[in-house]
Amino acid sequence: MQTRNQPYEDRDEAGVCLAKVMSDLHGARDAVVLGLSRGGVPVARRVADALELPLDVLVVRKLPSPGNPELAMGAIAENGAEVLNEDVLRWVSDKGAVLAQARAQQREELRRRAALYRGERPPVPLKDKHAVIVDDGAATGATARAAIVSARRSGANRVTVALPVAPPETCSELALEADDVRCPWTPVYFVSVGACYRHFSQVDDRQVIQALARARHAGPGGLLSAAERGIPLQRIRCQ
Repeated sequence: MQTRNQPYEDRDEAGVCLAKVMSDLHGARDAVVLGLSRGGVPVARRVADALELPLDVLVVRKLPSPGNPELAMGAIAENGAEVLNEDVLRWVSDKGAVLAQARAQQREELRRRAALYRGERPPVPLKDKHAVIVDDGAATGATARAAIVSARRSGANRVTVALPVAPPETCSELALEADDVRCPWTPVYFVSVGACYRHFSQVDDRQVIQALARARHAGPGGLLSAAERGIPLQRIRCQ
């Protein structure tokens, strides 16, 4: 499926390019785009806009390894979903205590973010829906795997994982758990997600809230105006 071999300019470009390999889902009545917080939400917003699909956030947190927070021992998501990375855990001393501490910390942050992003609004219902899980990329795939579990627990009858970039082995592993995986760039020599972007600034809570608010303003399947989109989408080339 690889259609790209160079870094994305930013998450906006990544989202537009990702939508182009998902054109068959344009206007699908049963599909809901779920952006993984926080970095996946700007990408997901571009996907939802281009495909005229509703957008929601799915809050997922890594369980960081001691001394290396970028290396995930696993991940947790809404609905109590959890996945563990046994390849990482085998190198963790006293993993029971370390996991318990990481779970407690990340569950508190997960609840905070879910309440902040949605307020009093409930999640978009996923029962009997096609959940399209979008992130800005994946290394080990731990957060995407937790999101798959969460979406299925919420009643989704089909799950697609859509990523601008990920190693080929990660896509293969995700394909064992999702119904479909869309990824236009699968570099064999993968360093990190951030290295696959020219501009990869951290996404803050305000940006997530704004993206979700604008999606609600547009309405389910409603396109935003060119001014609201903020970038000349027709000029973006995805090769």
